[in-house]
Formats: sequence, C-alpha cells, structure tokens
Amino acid sequence: MNHRPVQLAVLTAAGLVLAGCGTGSSASSEPELKVTGAYMPAPPTGDLAAGFFVVSNSGGADTLTSVTSRLAGDVTLHSTKDGVMEEEKSFTVPPDGRLDFETGGNHLMFEKLTHKPEQGEKVSVQLHFAKSGTVTIEMPVKSPTYTPETGH
Repeated sequence: MNHRPVQLAVLTAAGLVLAGCGTGSSASSEPELKVTGAYMPAPPTGDLAAGFFVVSNSGGADTLTSVTSRLAGDVTLHSTKDGVMEEEKSFTVPPDGRLDFETGGNHLMFEKLTHKPEQGEKVSVQLHFAKSGTVTIEMPVKSPTYTPETGH
C-alpha cells in the first residue's frame, strides 16, 4: 500500500493550519491605543491654541480622523514638514507603533476658542479614531515655554 498521497495530504493540511495561525503580528488585530504626554502650551492670546500628545499602539493599525473639544469651535490636525505647516484630514496610527504630536511636528490647532485657556486648567479633548471610536483625554495647560523632556 502506498502511503505517499496520504502523507502529502497530511503535510498540506498541517501547513494550511499553521499558515492560518499567522506569525503573531498584530497587523490584523484590533488597535490597542494609549494616549500619554498630552499638554497645551498656554496661548499668548485667546484666538488660537496648540495641543500635543503621543498615541502608542500595541495592536493593529488605526486612523485618527478628527478631534473635538468644547474649548474650540474647530480643532484641526496639522503636520509640519520642512518648516511648513499643513492641515491634514487624518493621521495613521501604525500597528505596534506610535503617532507623535510634538512641537515642530504634528500638532492640533484649536480655533474659535470659547475662552483663553490659562496655565493649570485642564481641557477635555475627544480624539476620534476609525476603529477605536472616541478616546477622551484631559489636556493640562502648561506654561507657554513648557517642554516635555525637562518637565518645565
């Protein structure tokens, strides 16, 4: 009796089962987001304010699609490339990666402010993600010259 076709079928089935298990990559899994380091430098006027934070993701990809806050009539997403600020429609949060909003780079612009935020105040901000839904964060208002690296 020739067992070769049976062995081949068993090996093929085992290969398919193992391929279905994947490599452990979270590229197809749900996003697992954590927002840290949020702050808003106290603005010099009551017209505009900026916001910064970091989104860490230990799961699959997601997209930050918009931001809202009762502080502002509009909150827009911006990138800065080669010193030029551009409004963006969305930002990808890479799988097993992070999305940084920092001075000189990606940032939020709060426009049509309801009041001038003062140092020590906390601003509630809603981050809207395509897969993760809405994540609400408290953004403390820091000194106008605050830098996260030094905490001053």
